[in-house]
Amino acid sequence: MTRQEQFLDVIDRDEAERRFVAALDLDPLGAESVPLASSLGRVLSTDVVAAIDVPSFDRSNYDGFAVRAADTFGAREDAPRELDLLDEIIATAVQPTSVVQDGQAVAIATGGMTPRGADAIVMVEHTDIEGERLIVRRAVTPGHGVAFAGTDIAAGETVLRRGCLLTSRETGVLAAIGVAQPTVWRRPRVAVISTGDEIIAPGEAMRPGLVYDSNARILADAIRELGGEPIELGVVADELDALRDSLRRACDECDAVLLSGGTSKGAGDLSHRVVSELNDPGIVAHGVALKPGKPICLAATAGKPVVILPGFPTSAVFTFHEFAAPVLRRLAGRGEQERFTARAELAVKVNSEIGRTEYLLVGLTPRAADADAADIGQEAGPNTDSDAGSHPTLVAFPMGKGSGSVTTFSGADGFVAIGRRREIVDAGETVSVQLLGRDLQTADFVAIGSHCIGLDFLLGLLQERGYRTKFMAVGSTAGLAAAQRGECDIAGVHLLDEETQQYNLPFLSAEVELLRGYGRLQGVVCRSDDDRFFGRTAQQVIDRVKSLPDCLMVNRNQGSGTRILIDQLLGGDEPPGYAVQSRNHNAVAAAVAQGRADWGVAIQPSAERAGLAFLPLTEEQYDFVVARSRARRPAVSALRELLAEDAVRERLRGFGFRL
Repeated sequence: MTRQEQFLDVIDRDEAERRFVAALDLDPLGAESVPLASSLGRVLSTDVVAAIDVPSFDRSNYDGFAVRAADTFGAREDAPRELDLLDEIIATAVQPTSVVQDGQAVAIATGGMTPRGADAIVMVEHTDIEGERLIVRRAVTPGHGVAFAGTDIAAGETVLRRGCLLTSRETGVLAAIGVAQPTVWRRPRVAVISTGDEIIAPGEAMRPGLVYDSNARILADAIRELGGEPIELGVVADELDALRDSLRRACDECDAVLLSGGTSKGAGDLSHRVVSELNDPGIVAHGVALKPGKPICLAATAGKPVVILPGFPTSAVFTFHEFAAPVLRRLAGRGEQERFTARAELAVKVNSEIGRTEYLLVGLTPRAADADAADIGQEAGPNTDSDAGSHPTLVAFPMGKGSGSVTTFSGADGFVAIGRRREIVDAGETVSVQLLGRDLQTADFVAIGSHCIGLDFLLGLLQERGYRTKFMAVGSTAGLAAAQRGECDIAGVHLLDEETQQYNLPFLSAEVELLRGYGRLQGVVCRSDDDRFFGRTAQQVIDRVKSLPDCLMVNRNQGSGTRILIDQLLGGDEPPGYAVQSRNHNAVAAAVAQGRADWGVAIQPSAERAGLAFLPLTEEQYDFVVARSRARRPAVSALRELLAEDAVRERLRGFGFRL
């Protein structure tokens, strides 16, 4: 396997910006009067439900080798582990044929589809090859280096709700799920080029190993927001001559050029090779000490900016706003953008990587005493910390799903910059949040906790009645804790007390009260043609299949009520696939329906939506824990009224819930 080059000349962010700006002609481009036609500023009239998973497959985050993490345990430089190396080399845009068994490994490229049986990626720089053996010099944990399918968006998931005002972040989400038609100084003409064999345009048929091109939609609409005119040159495959022709056309016809993808230094990354052929001055920085965004490549030709953005959506958006956006604003005659910040208390401890400035996306919620102060601007100002001695009225929840996530940026209110020398930011620490827009507002109704399609339905009704809603899926346990601290209006929970066999009530404290929700069936989901699962009860099935090496499960995220139930049922066992964590019931059902797993535990409505067989395990109670400090807020009262309405209750019964 060809080794990738390394970023040996990573430079500081400010130095990269200085070199970049020095190579550009930043005078405005002149005035003109033109009409504006786009979907920006329009309001959705219906919920948007994803028809596919994003990503649609378990994707490798590194060039390296797909392995079973357990086979690497204990590996060190002085005591490596040896694995059998399979013949296949898994590139992007192909479906692997290998199945990784105990003691085996297979070569894989960044963005490649993780083969069945593997649950982690060992980076290429931590390995050596000796004949047909792979020498592993660093251990990895389950899930390391893998963006699991459905961890970002799951088929059937509500990703945008009716009443939502579209910005570039929301249109990026629409592109990512394949929606083809949602609808002065001279604007700088900015070429947008997407690269990669695995990239397809929204509207094309999805198949394993491919990714819808969301970056082009995000970048094009962000350019419009900044006063520019995007010139979308489409997707260019990984072919040098085609990419050269596209770059030459872009430089001739446009005032700036943005490429998405191919900026890393792997054998299949071509964008930086083509841009390196520019020599006036060409590349001025390639590799910046940022997270996300380290592979950013900055160049110039004839005074025009040429920027290669990382392919992963969150990395691409961050680096665009850090380096490209200020330049485009100046070319459009808009000057420097005023940045607004807000002080907030970090809800949980965050670990950061020493040596790189890390940008942590966060969602903001007001504390109980300030819950009716819905305007973030009341706590914000243009880069001001004038009230640094006072206690923040906002709480910041990290929104991390990784640099490949599309929805993270859409759901966030701002980001926290963690310095290069910080390794830990403690829970409760006051942080400065740079807002993603001057007019962003906190929601009228904040729900935190366990996901349910019934809750999605109720939040949509609240949006329809004029309330801004926000939901953060953190699991029942973390949701309950947030409600007890007064950091949300309600927490969706389904926690079983083993001693009393009661749901939810035993976990309440004086700070919260219970709003009765509905009963729902949890069970084993499997494909209807898999005869290993029939003729037995759900518990008997679990006892049987958990020991079968070729029967893969899909798990739930730690802290969720379903994960607690699963661990009780498994009795300490960790069957094949145990490390694969999905963040909601729809993601579990999708993994089984697509054959990425053979069984999991989910609620009955999710199984029915996916066309799966369902073996009942237990009827549980899904309730809403209400923070007493927020119990009289109008949106909370509206939720109580909804739950009492006959039409709403009948609709919930239609989902399969019991009231």
